[in-house]
Amino acid sequence: MSFGEIKQLLIDKFGADVIEGDETSGLQPALLIAPDKITEVCLELRKNPKTYFDFLACLSGVDYGVEAGCFGVVYHLTSMPYQLQLTLKISRPFDRAEGGEPVFKSVSSVYRTADWHEREAYDLVGIFFEGHPDLRRILLPDDWEGYPLRRDYKNAEYYKGIKID
Repeated sequence: MSFGEIKQLLIDKFGADVIEGDETSGLQPALLIAPDKITEVCLELRKNPKTYFDFLACLSGVDYGVEAGCFGVVYHLTSMPYQLQLTLKISRPFDRAEGGEPVFKSVSSVYRTADWHEREAYDLVGIFFEGHPDLRRILLPDDWEGYPLRRDYKNAEYYKGIKID
């Protein structure tokens, strides 16, 4: 199935507003999905016998920068039987001045590997995944302050009395 056919399959299933755009100029084309539909889209792509994207190879949280005021998540899906790959991207505006964390829906109910990937994105970028069964830090200590992969992160000088270089 081609990129265009997958795009049309999703439009036919969910309506035209499920796809906010696409990126075809890079090494791997990507579909820009409406953030609130990501779980349903992933479930359809996994269960549909025409696509069968059975493997979530990677999920990455993205901070597009303070000026952009936007956070996103990138999903790299693979269909083992059809030897296809697909990239999905979601993003939404986030006002850092209001505090809190950007919120996206979890896909851990669709792909079990998302459990660990989403925890890593939460731990390092500070993205909250609504519906995740156990969202907590995975790489940093529970009492760590901040999210090291955010563009506005400031390194602490000390952690528990130990100087951080």
